[in-house]
Amino acid sequence: MSDFLCIADDVILGENVRLSKFINLYGCSINENTKIGAFVEIQKNATIGKNCKISSHTFICEGVTIEDDVFVGHSVTFINDTYPRATNPDGALQTENDWNVMPILVKRGASIGSGSTILSNVTIFENAIVGAGSVVTKDVPPNTIVAGNPAQVIRKVDDRK
Repeated sequence: MSDFLCIADDVILGENVRLSKFINLYGCSINENTKIGAFVEIQKNATIGKNCKISSHTFICEGVTIEDDVFVGHSVTFINDTYPRATNPDGALQTENDWNVMPILVKRGASIGSGSTILSNVTIFENAIVGAGSVVTKDVPPNTIVAGNPAQVIRKVDDRK
């Protein structure tokens, strides 16, 4: 299986982390009992908590912190740059030194639906649910369900299924 994994030496893996094939991990930390699906990339300075499920085809960039017990659906994209550019005013390609990483925080127990995009400088609070295909442009309050583009509060999380 290691023939299909790209895991840098600086990755920190907790006990019982389950890794699918075709993943790319570097400079990140993944805590115990977390499952990482196929075709996932997790960049440096990203942290994944305990008991999380990161589904296939997801991109977790630098500056993302995911706390414990979080579900991330298929093909979720996190974006850490508010004003991305390929080049500087002089035409030179930008490097890491030309922009600031903007943080993203996903709090304990949150769920992010498949195909969602999470923009920079956002917090998804405890037990919130982001509907599939949503574009999250601002903080998501705790215990709420949001959906749409841009994501809007639909209702509070309760016992309804």
